[in-house]
Amino acid sequence: MIKVTKKLILPELVISQVKTNSSGCVATYVGLIRDYSQGKPVLSVEYKDSEGTAESKLKQIASEIKQKWPVNNISICHRIGKLRVGDINFLVAVAAAHRDEGFAACWYAVDRFKELMPTRKIETYTDGTTSEK
Repeated sequence: MIKVTKKLILPELVISQVKTNSSGCVATYVGLIRDYSQGKPVLSVEYKDSEGTAESKLKQIASEIKQKWPVNNISICHRIGKLRVGDINFLVAVAAAHRDEGFAACWYAVDRFKELMPTRKIETYTDGTTSEK
């Protein structure tokens, strides 16, 4: 499941959808909005997919993983819209027969997401200033 959504990301649901009978593990990464960034307290973070390309970039990452590791299944979910501190903004779940492949694929997905950054990120701080990436 590759998904860009404005809805809450529920890790338990994603894990249950990605695991298979031949999976020995589901390696996961849950990205959260933290309360401090760029030396300032964070009020909110907004992710925008104004070009509508985020889902295709996530699919590209999943395809690369399937070529590199023998994984059973993969899910990459990215939440867009205005998020608050503590909200889940990104989740990767990789089902694999063995943990080595699962963790390697999960790590790769997070790194590639950071490289490709498929959405625009706007941080708003408690002092009213913003930062865009």
